[in-house]
Amino acid sequence: MVDVARRAGVSLKTVSRVVNNAPHVQQRLVERVLAAVEELGFQRNQLASALRSGQQTATVGLLIEEIANPFYATIAQVTAEVAASFDSLLITASSEEDPVREERLLRDLCSRRVDGLLVVPAGYDHSFLKPEVERGIPVVFLDRPGGGIEADTVLLDNRGGAEAAMKQLVAQGHRRVAVLLDSTEVFTMRERLEGALLAFPAALVREQVRDPATAAAAVADLIDAPDPPTAFFGLNNRITVGIVQELCRRGSRAAVMGFDDFELSHLMPIPLTVIAYDTRELARQAAELLFARIAGQPLRPRTIILSTTLIERGLGN
Repeated sequence: MVDVARRAGVSLKTVSRVVNNAPHVQQRLVERVLAAVEELGFQRNQLASALRSGQQTATVGLLIEEIANPFYATIAQVTAEVAASFDSLLITASSEEDPVREERLLRDLCSRRVDGLLVVPAGYDHSFLKPEVERGIPVVFLDRPGGGIEADTVLLDNRGGAEAAMKQLVAQGHRRVAVLLDSTEVFTMRERLEGALLAFPAALVREQVRDPATAAAAVADLIDAPDPPTAFFGLNNRITVGIVQELCRRGSRAAVMGFDDFELSHLMPIPLTVIAYDTRELARQAAELLFARIAGQPLRPRTIILSTTLIERGLGN
């Protein structure tokens, strides 16, 4: 960057502002910096061309929570397929449920001049994206809504799915039902818990259950209580796996309900019911909505809610 600044006859700060697409840089300075980049032998790339012409970069950004989770891996795969159908590349990043990291990554993606953003939110305030939206970068939130900004959103029917699942357990005669979840700070967990409690307010609620190991520990503690639950409801797939593990180890015949279907659920050694949905459809609708906005579709922000269904799984079914 120092060599570029020297060749262009501008300050290092000006070079940085041009590279990062900062506002209010005089066009003549932008031209000088980009000319210096090419004169110094840097490989000409699409980004430099787009910075000069104001055209799109044929790239979109996807921010998810955890790349190793099959749910988010599927979202990334489908989004990449949709992007390819629009002759665009996908840049994927993971926030690891950290709002600070989320903001840093989103700002970085914007600095790379992506044509649009797909975001699974970690934080509650995304108002920092307003200047980018005003400059023409559309944003679509999926799985969870964003905060502090009007934007398209594609969600699952978390509350309705959990309510239907709990109603089924109650109809089966269960009156001691334990609901295991991560944290109500997470939108999906909060919605699912509210749906479950709407159907059965007397449910036993255990929070801070983050993975199969903590789920198994919670189940063990509840089973050892004087009046153990006759049914367990895991509010995500990893929790459900931990529930099944501990019940099998104990030889318990307690019923199992789980939000999210998961790979090999049909091979679980005990019967269970899962709240299933089409993850590929969730990703496809969000990605296609984003490209519609990139193409200039002028409609007001929309919220799309995808339905869920109860499916019997396990070797006993």
